[in-house]
Amino acid sequence: MFQIEELQAGSRLAGRRCVAALLAALLALPVFALPALAQVPDAAPSPAKPSSVTTPAPAASSAIGSRAGQAMLTLGAQFSSDRKPIRSGLVWRVLIETADGSPPRIVARSSDAEPVFALEPGVYLLHAAYGFASGTKRVALGPQGLSDKISISAGGLSLAGSIGETPIPAAQLTFSVFVPLQGNSEGRLVVANAKAGDLIRLPEGTYHIVSTYGDSNAIQRADVRVESGQVTQATLHHRAALVTLKLVAGPGGEAFAGTAFSVLTPGGDVIREAIGAFPQVILAEGDYVLIARQEGQVFSRDFKVEAGRDRDIEVIAR
Repeated sequence: MFQIEELQAGSRLAGRRCVAALLAALLALPVFALPALAQVPDAAPSPAKPSSVTTPAPAASSAIGSRAGQAMLTLGAQFSSDRKPIRSGLVWRVLIETADGSPPRIVARSSDAEPVFALEPGVYLLHAAYGFASGTKRVALGPQGLSDKISISAGGLSLAGSIGETPIPAAQLTFSVFVPLQGNSEGRLVVANAKAGDLIRLPEGTYHIVSTYGDSNAIQRADVRVESGQVTQATLHHRAALVTLKLVAGPGGEAFAGTAFSVLTPGGDVIREAIGAFPQVILAEGDYVLIARQEGQVFSRDFKVEAGRDRDIEVIAR
């Protein structure tokens, strides 16, 4: 009897195990089948990613795996002068108008040269920024998709400085770029503290450049024209020199530490102040007065700066 009950219990247990195994096999089918479709071997290059999409954009998705009812929007930009494609430096924004009349809302963005967006059909505003230049366009995206381009009237500007034929190290130069207004060459500041060799992307037009060599009064100015689709390279020629200030007991002597120096114009305007045994100052070509203060005593001398002639300026403590 006990054997019969044990056999019956074993049969029921085996049956339950068969049913559980069958259910597990059925449930496992979609789990293994779906990843197999998208799995990419580690050695294979990953596919090109579509343009990234902002979080608050329910209408937009990536080009790969786009939802049903979405269409593909392929974009590009070109220079307005020669229609050549712009291949770098672009920032794209796709906006959609809201029903309540509030400002358009960004639904997608990308920094690709030729982005591809998956969006629901509708009317969109496109904005392509190229440095300080930009272009906008309104498009209607249908179910069949759309490929479009935006024209931008812009060019590049690369700046440098020199003294005679000798280039000035980039670390010692800064540039400011202005848009001239009527009667004012420095009407509106566009770029501040640009470095030599930087590519500055600007709308086509004429700009006023201010170049500062060092941190004193060595300044040069020039007007430069930026053409659409071209990189304009401009070098501003400075007339300045690097001088080393010293307070010494006699010519060629050792400099006194902790000396306070003031560089003035002949009219008494302070150009630069520095403290140390031998501070270095970049000054524009011209005449100056140097005052040195050490332990309550004041010493001075006149000196002249000549373009490209770097030298020591010694004040004799007597």
